[in-house]
Amino acid sequence: MDKLVIEGGSPLSGTIRIHGAKNAALPILAASLLAEGVHSLHNVPKLLDIETMLNILGRLGCRAVHEEETVTMDTSTLSTSHVPEDLMRQMRSSIFLMGPLLARFGEVTIYQPGGCAIGERKIDLHLQGLKLLGAEIEEVSGRISCRAGRLTGSDIHLDYPSVGATENIMMAAAMAEGTTTISGAAREPEIQDLQNFLNAMGAQIIGAGTDTITIRGVEKLYSCTYEVIPDRIVAGTVMIAAAATRGNVTLTHTNAGHLTSLIHVLRRAGVQITVCNDIINVSCVGRPRAVERIVTSPYPSFPTDLQSQVMVLLSLADGFSVIKETVFEGRFKHVEEMARMGADISTDLNRAFIRGVQRLYGATVEATDLRAGAALVIAGLAAQGTTIVEQAHHIDRGYDGIELLFQKLGARISRKVPVPGPFDLAN
Repeated sequence: MDKLVIEGGSPLSGTIRIHGAKNAALPILAASLLAEGVHSLHNVPKLLDIETMLNILGRLGCRAVHEEETVTMDTSTLSTSHVPEDLMRQMRSSIFLMGPLLARFGEVTIYQPGGCAIGERKIDLHLQGLKLLGAEIEEVSGRISCRAGRLTGSDIHLDYPSVGATENIMMAAAMAEGTTTISGAAREPEIQDLQNFLNAMGAQIIGAGTDTITIRGVEKLYSCTYEVIPDRIVAGTVMIAAAATRGNVTLTHTNAGHLTSLIHVLRRAGVQITVCNDIINVSCVGRPRAVERIVTSPYPSFPTDLQSQVMVLLSLADGFSVIKETVFEGRFKHVEEMARMGADISTDLNRAFIRGVQRLYGATVEATDLRAGAALVIAGLAAQGTTIVEQAHHIDRGYDGIELLFQKLGARISRKVPVPGPFDLAN
């Protein structure tokens, strides 16, 4: 497996453009199946998860080309609504295909996407929503079959603001007969982006960004050209890295409105942040201050996807900080790895207690999941000495060449690809 080698201890400096949002692009790729024709999607990053989704779409019969940051996809050749089990198990986000395939074919077969390194992610809200739209669902040994002669609008309440369930229901309801209302909906910017894409195809949806979304079903949708929003988690990762290394970094092609909770926390830590249109500048000239309490929660609260990264910054802060994780129970796996680098962090169930230290030291650590891996890269950039982050493929799921990104800001970071041995070549 690939590993990242980091010579830390130098401040980041320079300007970086933030690539498109993975968590917006994946449901948009799925939603494109609702309309036959050629779609042109811009600002789509080249990530492992995007590649997997395009492979799935190819197995379903679509023709797709990903050049630079543009995906050109012909959905008129879509030939099946049976999602391959082997690819389904590679990526949980393949669950997004349920809604659009059900709406287009009247049936869909998928498989349980399996476990998750950061905690359990049930799909019961997805299935309940589709049932209320008129789908009949059969589950046998991990295989899920959904059928509906005609989807019809319904009032749907989500007991938890699930992003995936909200998006799946939106896609399924876009061409249902009548009006669907989702109350208790998730409010993430990626849901707003999906609404905008569906509306660009001819859907009639309002309310994304609030807890109530209304979808008036239409007879037909049409292919279109669309640009995906910038990735707020990548932007946040770079901002935290700039602060942790006491650097000065300018981010372009961002949306500061999507990062309000992080900006608030960083300013409490003494980090200087200025915003002008789609440009954010981050600088930190001295040791950051501790932040008494951070609680992760669904948007617009502090995002769980930035919890591990901000913990690195607080591990170097002056004072004692507490982070409470309320979204995923497995989001503290990076703590043990950071301890190898000299961090003073203890955990109790869903709380982490961080006593800031003067410095971190290079070590060999392992990325156990996407965001934990990003946090360890930040720790390596801020640490004295050499850090080796193993299992870098986890990081590739959400960052388009994270080593190249930080190299542009002056970081000494490189990727080491294992050389196949004789046995590997023989097989």
